Amino acid sequence: MNTFQQLGLEDHLLQAIIDLGFETPSEVQQKAIPTLLLEENDLVALAQTGTGKTAAFGFPMLQKIDINSRTTQGLILSPTRELCLQITNELKLYGKYCKGLNVTAIYGGASITEQAKNLKRGAQIIVATPGRMKDMISRRLVDISKIDYAVLDEADEMLNMGFFEDIKAILSYTPQEKSTWLFSATMPKEVSIIAKKFMLSPIEITVGHKNTGSKNVSHEYYLVGSRDRYAALKRLADANPSIFSVIFCRTKRDTQKVAEKLIEDGYNAGALHGDLSQNQRDLVMKSFRNKQIQMLVATDVAARGIDVDDITHVINYQLPDEIETYTHRSGRTGRAGKSGVSMVIITKSEQRKIKAIEKIIQKSFVQKDVPDGIEICEVQLKALAHKIHDTEINHEIDPYLEEINLLLEDTSKEELIKKFFSVEFTRFFNYYKDTKNLNAPKGNDSSLEGKQDDQSARFFINIGKKDGYDWMSMKDFLRDALELKQYDVFKVDVKDSFSFFNTETVHMPKVLEFFTDFKQNGRYINVEITEKKERRGNRRFGKQKGERSRRKDEFRSESRRGRRKEKRNENTGRSPRRSPDFKSQGGGSSRPMRNRRK
Repeated sequence: MNTFQQLGLEDHLLQAIIDLGFETPSEVQQKAIPTLLLEENDLVALAQTGTGKTAAFGFPMLQKIDINSRTTQGLILSPTRELCLQITNELKLYGKYCKGLNVTAIYGGASITEQAKNLKRGAQIIVATPGRMKDMISRRLVDISKIDYAVLDEADEMLNMGFFEDIKAILSYTPQEKSTWLFSATMPKEVSIIAKKFMLSPIEITVGHKNTGSKNVSHEYYLVGSRDRYAALKRLADANPSIFSVIFCRTKRDTQKVAEKLIEDGYNAGALHGDLSQNQRDLVMKSFRNKQIQMLVATDVAARGIDVDDITHVINYQLPDEIETYTHRSGRTGRAGKSGVSMVIITKSEQRKIKAIEKIIQKSFVQKDVPDGIEICEVQLKALAHKIHDTEINHEIDPYLEEINLLLEDTSKEELIKKFFSVEFTRFFNYYKDTKNLNAPKGNDSSLEGKQDDQSARFFINIGKKDGYDWMSMKDFLRDALELKQYDVFKVDVKDSFSFFNTETVHMPKVLEFFTDFKQNGRYINVEITEKKERRGNRRFGKQKGERSRRKDEFRSESRRGRRKEKRNENTGRSPRRSPDFKSQGGGSSRPMRNRRK
């Protein structure tokens, strides 16, 4: 068995490792630590989140710097302040026997004056977020001109967050002869670019395969209607009574909204996003680590600082905009050798994204049904039985037992058990007995073609086969023009002189804005929204052309009528009538209260 003693670390670092309880180095540590200790080369290390990357670069840096010098010798850049603080705290623990060591965190949301004072005392290692570091360099509050080591931690995430220019500017103030170590969970094209630009013949270490997910994580998805997403989330939580999870949303607004609704419905939940102050974020994370919060609703950016080994589930309430980000999300669970589950709640229009993710993580998803009320009641009942069975007796209850026994002396053991468990069972049964089946009808992608989804919009565009397009070239044209991902344009149907295509409704404003007064070869390209569904299947050849013309004329006539109606509404000051479908969907608060803090 490999041990840390075999990696070449000095005694004071090995003692810190013993104090921390580390026994066997992870794969990335086994590969990186000896290489960094023996070589003065650049290095690219690709390893999943939660595999011990901080120790992989932390121990070699601590061993190689000169503790007796107050000059800054190491710079570590990380994407978020949470991760910045986490790395700083870990390095301090690793170097607890390095007398005179000063590791300073530089991040936004805290006093820049206080951080400058800490630097003046002499910091051998600086851990920083790119934005605050660039700011301090411009104010001449920090000197990194003599560093020996530069680490880009979570490089893919920093680039996803738009820090490429900041990183380039920061590294321009560092010496050319330094060693640069890049650590990343995935290797998208942007990370390859930064490696080529700032590194010289780097050694590459890969744990597993590039961009793959953790082997300890299983992947599931649940297909629901767009309005049933929150109800499905609650059922998944109730079906897993011991859940300790991170729930991912795309936006700060959705994150706060989902967390508030969960709290109203009796769950131990909290929100973590960029609009919170540093103090609020620290309090939320402290509660989560102490398991006072069982369901942490977070944005992708805020979650970069979450380093908790016992997370049982990651729930993708919404899939990320960048498919590669899913790898980071699922990496929050299945850490430190434990197993975990990554759940995805999707609608029909998002099914193609599951296939795209499978290609990246090289793992298959299992489609599962959202549990119904009876299943949840059964799970909760069994969980309560196990909890009672494993509960240690508190003898402080002894003085009250005589009165309790008198009250229940006419009750048999069987009847007592039924009464006791009926308390919990009845709450869940009454809540779920009249609820509907949340599962959307199953079917593969081909069977879903042509079906309108609540989250997709269908467009008419006045170019087609006569303009040299087939469905593939039309999809490429739309994707490149609109700067969308390949799977964001779908259900492309190309006719002779016009075509139809779908995008998710979130892209609707972008599509309409781009094709306003857009010309191609001197000709205006018009795009309009349509809810007309083309009739599919076999058509008689003789009627095909006439049918196309008729549908085209109907569509244009309907569009003109719609515009005239809108104009009349503007002139009269009346708003168009709302469909009943636009009624807000309340998230009822009748759910039984459970797991509240006492």
